[in-house]
Amino acid sequence: MPRRATIADVAREAGVSRTTVSHALNDKGYVDALTRERVKAVARELGYRPNVRAQRLRTGEARTIALISSMPFEVAGGASRLGFLMEVAAVAASAALVRGLALVLVPPMSTARLPLEQLDIDGAIVIEPTQDDVNVALLQSRGLPIVCIGRAPGDDAVPYIDLHTPATTQLLLAHLLAQGARHIALMIGAQQRNSYIDAHATYLTFCSAHGIDPAVVHVDEAGGEQAAYDACLRLLAQHPELDAICVPVDAFAIGAVRAIGERGLRIPQDMKIVTRYDGVRARSCRPPLTAVDLHLDDVSSLAVDLLFAHLGGKAEQLAVEPPVPQLVVRESSVLNAKTE
Repeated sequence: MPRRATIADVAREAGVSRTTVSHALNDKGYVDALTRERVKAVARELGYRPNVRAQRLRTGEARTIALISSMPFEVAGGASRLGFLMEVAAVAASAALVRGLALVLVPPMSTARLPLEQLDIDGAIVIEPTQDDVNVALLQSRGLPIVCIGRAPGDDAVPYIDLHTPATTQLLLAHLLAQGARHIALMIGAQQRNSYIDAHATYLTFCSAHGIDPAVVHVDEAGGEQAAYDACLRLLAQHPELDAICVPVDAFAIGAVRAIGERGLRIPQDMKIVTRYDGVRARSCRPPLTAVDLHLDDVSSLAVDLLFAHLGGKAEQLAVEPPVPQLVVRESSVLNAKTE
């Protein structure tokens, strides 16, 4: 069996130190572009592969990051099991692997606090944290770099990928208005997440601009679809004039659809309904739900890139913007809409 090339072999052939080889191959430290490319070319030529176990022992790095959703299973689970989280994870895992990182998926749990002390990780991506999120606080107490998908409410120091919540909410509300809706309600979670805070503010501004009497209902995420069903029945009883509901959380939208049907209302003729996340729930609902393409592939890749930059101490940006969301029109808001 031929001898495996070592970092010393690469250093000797490239005419540089072992430290320079390590920095060049891991994109760390200061190495000029020409030297970096020469080192990488020599490594490829020699078939050099880093000894991950030895590297970990030497540096103390786990070369592992975690993907965490602080939303409970009742919202994050459902027809697609992990829905939004799994779609992000699929791309994030590939993007991490390219960077030489493994990704640990932390599934949503019923308890508010996850057993993060047990994870040997170098950093984490947290999906839509709440205000004073206990998991974010625990990660920070361990001194771990964090990147959030969606801004952490009340903590502008945490790097994040902007989910364009005001623009997304405006897109959905403007669509309902264009379809003839004049009495539009908003159903959002009771928790303090940035997406709910921004959606609420955008909705109130929209109502003021278009002479709409606001009707907002807050739903506890722990209740999932059933809580949304109950809340929608109350909403319809209190506001019989409603002709549309904007429900950013897809699990809540499914519960609302069931309540609307039980009231004998037709979708979209009598009641139009839209949601934010264009996932399995939105596509498999009957009727299919008008939703928004959040470009989660880009969001996921950008989150890994930003976390990797912070791991290497090279981060300059605190906020990164993915492509602008796009509306996906389906039969829940437009009669005979062309659906997938």
